[in-house]
Amino acid sequence: MSEPLTSGDLLARFQALDGYLLQHQALWRPRPFHHLQLPWEAELPDLAAWLRSRSLEQAEASDNDLFALTAPTPFTALASQAQALSQLGELPRLNTPERSHALGVDVPGRKLAQIQAFTSHLRFHRCPAHWLDWCSGKGHLGRWLTRDGQRLTCLEYDPALIESGSALSKRLGLDAVHIQQDVLADDCSARLNHEHTPVALHACGDLHVRLLQLASRNGCTQLAVAPCCYNRIAALQYQPLSLAAQASALQLSREDLGLPLSETVTAGARVRRQRNQSMAWRLAFDLLQRELRGIDEYLPTPSLPSDWFHKPFARFCHDLAALRGVTAPGEQDWTALEARGWRRLAEVRNLELLRNLFRRPLELWLLLDRALYLHEQGYNVSLGTFCDYSLSPRNLLLLAERA
Repeated sequence: MSEPLTSGDLLARFQALDGYLLQHQALWRPRPFHHLQLPWEAELPDLAAWLRSRSLEQAEASDNDLFALTAPTPFTALASQAQALSQLGELPRLNTPERSHALGVDVPGRKLAQIQAFTSHLRFHRCPAHWLDWCSGKGHLGRWLTRDGQRLTCLEYDPALIESGSALSKRLGLDAVHIQQDVLADDCSARLNHEHTPVALHACGDLHVRLLQLASRNGCTQLAVAPCCYNRIAALQYQPLSLAAQASALQLSREDLGLPLSETVTAGARVRRQRNQSMAWRLAFDLLQRELRGIDEYLPTPSLPSDWFHKPFARFCHDLAALRGVTAPGEQDWTALEARGWRRLAEVRNLELLRNLFRRPLELWLLLDRALYLHEQGYNVSLGTFCDYSLSPRNLLLLAERA
């Protein structure tokens, strides 16, 4: 059974992942959604043809059990390497006493289960005295953690969430302070000090990186972070934190950082159907715009409101052409074009299976960059899982404590 990683294991695993990602970047960098033909297909024709021959349903079933897929060379060997490099055990559990049902009021079921799983793995040598819930929302996580004699500070940007969270804390009689704070602003540094134990469950990109930097600089002795949305950064390129990642030849764009987030494991059937329709229509429009513009390249389209996909397909294409400044489509065989979009979606989803082998290795590379950074700042670090993948694909937790 695999174990969590601790300070002594971090660098060796990081370097192994770094070598794997660098060696195979021609396979995971190009996005099938953007290319009619991928650069690697000429070198791996058997694999490309096999993937292109499969249905959308087969792609979706395979993506849920990627490492079990029997596909032409070199898929199986790459999958075996990815699986070995991504092995990471569960962090030790705490025997936590039962919590009042009142703490779960107003918390969606899946979110509550994630909070319970997160808190049951926060094993520190010293019992925290003052929790700091970072990007707290209504403060559900902080309240679940706070017990007799402990204090709680919640930092949140949205005034409506602060007001709602403050009312919940008062109703439960907790020693909690809810503060409006832009955590990326300069004045946020004053909010953290050595007595705080900061926690962040699914804080995005720059938000959780900012926490690691401020907590280590301001003398926090303990912290726990489960990162999310690595691509939510202001910079166009990833800025490595640790010395090892700064020395790596791997340069990551914002688009690359989105790769670990491409699962649909927690999406319901209706959400998946809507997502499929959105992608099939966009792919059909992509074929159309290449013809209309006379330029054989992908044209990025913005995020669209859901009501766009309730229009007739022809109207969708006309409106999107107008939005992107493309020549009006005129009359087309709309039924045939939409069918081509759905066929292309099946191909894209199957071709993505190769790219998806690198989701977890890239995510672990990013987590290890954070873990190595904290180790350089004098922390003992543990990295492992805190919940089942089906509850949240973002199930990796970074625990750090200074001696």
